[in-house]
Amino acid sequence: MAEITAALVKELREETGQAMMDCKKALQEADGEIEKAVEILRKKGMAVMEKRGGRETKEGRVVGKVGADGKAAAMAMVCSETDFTSKSEDFHQAATLILEALVQAAAVPDSADAISELTTSDGRKVAEVVNDIISKTGEKITIGDFARFDLDGTGILYCYIHFNGKVGTLLQIDAEEDVAGKDEVQTLASDVAMHVTASLPRAVTRDEMDPDEVAKEKEIAAEQVQGKPEHIVEKIVMGKMNKWFQQHVLLEQPFVKDDKKTVEQLLDEVGKQAGGKLTVKRFRRMQVG
Repeated sequence: MAEITAALVKELREETGQAMMDCKKALQEADGEIEKAVEILRKKGMAVMEKRGGRETKEGRVVGKVGADGKAAAMAMVCSETDFTSKSEDFHQAATLILEALVQAAAVPDSADAISELTTSDGRKVAEVVNDIISKTGEKITIGDFARFDLDGTGILYCYIHFNGKVGTLLQIDAEEDVAGKDEVQTLASDVAMHVTASLPRAVTRDEMDPDEVAKEKEIAAEQVQGKPEHIVEKIVMGKMNKWFQQHVLLEQPFVKDDKKTVEQLLDEVGKQAGGKLTVKRFRRMQVG
């Protein structure tokens, strides 16, 4: 059996970030081969995942990024069991690698499993990155919600992450080519992304709201006005529905920085200043916990 020197243990520890004793045991099992010991530690991470499969991952952080060319942007929620782990530098680095792989992916992954197969900038699969963190922390680590937006025309992609790293919004605003890069449009994107993060809209327009949810809310409103004169019931129900839409539809919500105008009015105002029409195409809001 190969001699497991302190220098060898230190080398493995520097490469993997694992505890000294875990590194020594892995090297003993690998007969002193660093690469084999790394694989053993990664397998240990997988074993921890299986052992903790039923554990809840209610902590974590939301990460987001717009690609260098502005044509693709992504946001992801990487989850852990404890806040202590999610605040560590190792966790942050892993989340950043996962995010970059998502931004650079040739095609938008359709599941967390598909993301796990992406290759990161350091040559590892996302699954390996996750397993390394599991091995280091002994916690269950998962990829939660995620999104990738691609511009298929002209406009702007913007990602806002709140300072606590727990909530954020990915936003796409379509714009005419000659106005998309103007400062006021950039400021608008930032303001609308922060608004979404704070105000929790469910859809951009009324038409995008869940029809079943709308029907249920209308039924509730109708129940609330039973006994009222028939000729005013429809008017009252419509009034209640309008208030409900104003709470949940982005364009109809009062703008958080100036509640005297709606988000739609803000878009029109900035569009006139910039010299072109601005339209919110889509958004995705994510929050840990």
